[in-house]
Amino acid sequence: MLCTMENTSSFTTFVLINYEPMEQKKYFYFTVFLLPYILIITLNTSLITAIYKDSALHEPMYIFICNLSFNGIYGSTALLPHMLNKLATKSYKISLPNCLTQVFCLHTFATVELMILAIMGYDRYAAICTPLHYHSEMSPRKVKILIAVAWLFPFCTFALFLSLTIRLSFCSNVIYKTHCTNYDLVKISCSDTSVNNIVGIILTGMYMFPQFLVILISYVQILRICLHASKECQKKALQTCIPHLLTVINYVFGVCFELIQVRMKATQIPYGMALFMSVYFLILSTLLNPLIYGSNALKIHIYRFLQKRKLASVS
Repeated sequence: MLCTMENTSSFTTFVLINYEPMEQKKYFYFTVFLLPYILIITLNTSLITAIYKDSALHEPMYIFICNLSFNGIYGSTALLPHMLNKLATKSYKISLPNCLTQVFCLHTFATVELMILAIMGYDRYAAICTPLHYHSEMSPRKVKILIAVAWLFPFCTFALFLSLTIRLSFCSNVIYKTHCTNYDLVKISCSDTSVNNIVGIILTGMYMFPQFLVILISYVQILRICLHASKECQKKALQTCIPHLLTVINYVFGVCFELIQVRMKATQIPYGMALFMSVYFLILSTLLNPLIYGSNALKIHIYRFLQKRKLASVS
């Protein structure tokens, strides 16, 4: 039985207890996590390469999609190789520095994801509601600024927030998950966490409320324009917005699953369901995004490639 209390000093190594039920089927779980990771890397890298190589795809929307794919690689790499290593070595311990690094990567991944989705929502609003001013609204300079903010704001603010967690001492070494989260570290701390809780609530509001508000306002305006537009325009708007809406819905599901885990004790949720909810955001989200957005980008890339081959053979 693992020790969960220590009188003399704070724990600096933790046990990720949710790996223990996987021991009897570790090869099955190893395959379940390995195959999606290979697909995530392959699909997202293919999409990034196609957008980078084809000048026709150097539009704001595809640049944002490219950043979404890069963030997907970043987030999945922060979790899945770690999970594969734990299953392969049967060592379910993680040091405090590695745990904090994982916390930083996973939380910034989630925040960057929503920031990019909010920017993409604004991009769709500009393209549909103000098409004549679109190129000035989404100029190369403005696109660069938006991308910089989407990455730098979460990285800088969460680094400051994590400094509060670093100062905590821990009275337990058991984490009831397959990975570290800031909430789990705060929960097992024996220090005063009131400042962490207050700053955490403020940051959560800053990370989520403005972004969802931008998406909501953008789609309200798009809907208002579409109600008075022709059927052909409505169809084009729908084709443009559906991939983004699916991605936002997928994100909301991931957030809901995280909230369920926070609100309920580990023993109240069946193990299979708890495992699915804990990895949904990092696997399903990063796997579905390139499938949702990639088909159109790859079609354009392949079409232009074939056209170039055809012109080359003629000449």
